[in-house]
Amino acid sequence: MLAFDDALAKVLSSARQVGTERVELGRASGRVLRQELRAGQPIPAFDYSAMDGYAVRVADFAGAGPWKLPVRGESQTGHIAPELVAASACRIFTGAALPEGSDAVVMQEDVQRNGDAAQFASAPSLWQHVRKQGEDLAAGAVALAAGTRLKPTSIGLIAALDHASVLVSRRPRVSIVCTGDELRPPGSSARPGSIPESNGYALAALLRQVGADASLAPLAADDRGTIESLLAAAAESADLVLTVGGVSVGDHDLVRPALESLGATLEFYKVRIKPGKPLTFGRLGRAAVLGLPGNPVSAQVTFALFGAPLLRAMQGDANPVPPRRRVELLSEIRQKPGRRAFNRGVYRDGGVLPATGQASGSVVSMAWADALIEVPEEAEALPQGSLVSTLALVDL
Repeated sequence: MLAFDDALAKVLSSARQVGTERVELGRASGRVLRQELRAGQPIPAFDYSAMDGYAVRVADFAGAGPWKLPVRGESQTGHIAPELVAASACRIFTGAALPEGSDAVVMQEDVQRNGDAAQFASAPSLWQHVRKQGEDLAAGAVALAAGTRLKPTSIGLIAALDHASVLVSRRPRVSIVCTGDELRPPGSSARPGSIPESNGYALAALLRQVGADASLAPLAADDRGTIESLLAAAAESADLVLTVGGVSVGDHDLVRPALESLGATLEFYKVRIKPGKPLTFGRLGRAAVLGLPGNPVSAQVTFALFGAPLLRAMQGDANPVPPRRRVELLSEIRQKPGRRAFNRGVYRDGGVLPATGQASGSVVSMAWADALIEVPEEAEALPQGSLVSTLALVDL
């Protein structure tokens, strides 16, 4: 039974990056950049005003004030700025180019305008209210590194760099194979002992959040031949085969034997965590295989801990492991030591509150949670007020 860190290291070290595709900016948010983007010109491209006001030369404010200067010319956004007439002020607007010869802007609220003259009560400082050419990025500077997961704000920067499209990782193709005699499609006629299948839908949504394309295979009964057939078909077209259920050691846990029969290479099948001890990882042909437990909480938690980092690594994400947030624990956690625990919790102002129920079959508690609280395997208790490491489910 592998320790959590060792299991995660094996998963990440085996990740094979998917190919690339070029997409237009409107479809690039959330994708992983696979090219380095540099500034072709300085950003800002020219000196411009950060305020509506008057462009002036600081040297014209000698002696004691107030100072009165004639207003000559106007600089508007999107137009070539006039040259500053000596010993004068130029009307200027936010975003407009700074007139040649000026070196400061006085905002209009600090200027008294009388006809064609402007009066200034205080002297400006050099480059006051001016955005200097290249102060954000010099020409040739790296704007976004390859491996960056693009945010909406990243898209704005790429547009400012004058790119209409970018090279990104294609979306990994993931096939979800859910197993179990008890499963039936949601909304179908109930039969004795059956339950609506929920894991596949939750995992498909999580996969899309991580940037993958998900497809649900037909539900597989606990039949070795059926499972082998579905796994073989999934591995033909998918980058990752995600199985749910059947990976433990019971008489009806047939996924691992089916994988071995198909020639899969399995790296491990138990991890020292809770929930989610039975977890299988390996490769079947060209596809990676991640076998998740069947309990809803266990399936979703192990996907968050292993599946999300694997898919981020497959996309070339420079930070494949989702970030952790250290926050205050708002209620005590007690546990039997021996396995690292990831308890469900809810963020509240000032910290995180553990869920009252931690049963691995509770779809309700998982739906209400927005965080996983990490509890060290040797800990018997974490007192209220402790600083704990948490994984926000939105950060996957």
